[in-house]
Amino acid sequence: MSLVAEAFVTQLAATEPWPENAALYQQLKEDQILLSDNASSLAVQAFLQMCNLPIRVICRANAEYMSPSGKVPFIHVGNQVVSELGPIVQFVKAKGHSLSDGLDEVQKAEMKAYMELVNNMLLTAELYLQWCDDVTVEEITHPRYGSPYPWPLNRILSYQKQWEVRRKMKAIGWAGKTLEQVLEDVDQCCHALSQRLGTQPYFFNKQPTELDALVFGHLFTILTTQLITDELSEKVKNYSNLTAFCRRIEQQYFEGQERDSAAIAARSSKRSLLR
Repeated sequence: MSLVAEAFVTQLAATEPWPENAALYQQLKEDQILLSDNASSLAVQAFLQMCNLPIRVICRANAEYMSPSGKVPFIHVGNQVVSELGPIVQFVKAKGHSLSDGLDEVQKAEMKAYMELVNNMLLTAELYLQWCDDVTVEEITHPRYGSPYPWPLNRILSYQKQWEVRRKMKAIGWAGKTLEQVLEDVDQCCHALSQRLGTQPYFFNKQPTELDALVFGHLFTILTTQLITDELSEKVKNYSNLTAFCRRIEQQYFEGQERDSAAIAARSSKRSLLR
């Protein structure tokens, strides 16, 4: 399909109302999905909840290979398939739903800068921990990532993914970092987010934006995912306003709902922030 035709189809789809059967796809939540993908999926779910758009979560072992970008989550809305938070935000905006329309240009630029910070620091730290920390790789990552597949395919796919992520880490200068340095980067990121949030309910005062959805997805998942040690979650716990922020969004957008939610799944697998 040409770019013009693709743009026309996308524009046409944008005029259609949000369907009740819209679906979000991710890996198997109990045995397969990893920290970084779970965080990304939860961020998209939180964003759609904030937009008051219904979404059904569907878990598939091959979700990563079904995605048009090779990354999860992705949503299936009508005839459109869109992956990752950024493109999903734009797709939803084309349908007339936006969380950041009330911001001025300076605030929008600031929001984008903080979203880049989260992606460059928290997401990268999650990937580092999963694929570059040897103990985590052997005890958690390889068993979970390859769990749906028989031997030797499970090991082959795991090593292919590990090679891919480590090549990326080398390209961005993270390959030579120690775990202690990565945790320090996480702490610096959390400090910056804590300073920006302050005593506000959300990062831009009283209404959530896509930044709030992104931060919640990553921080909540870090806080509720069982890892080899609690070093990563302890970095987040050092900032009481960030943990309170996670509790607030969990209560407002996920609690008391019967739908299949990564937040609910994470809560049941480890612990609730409300305890």
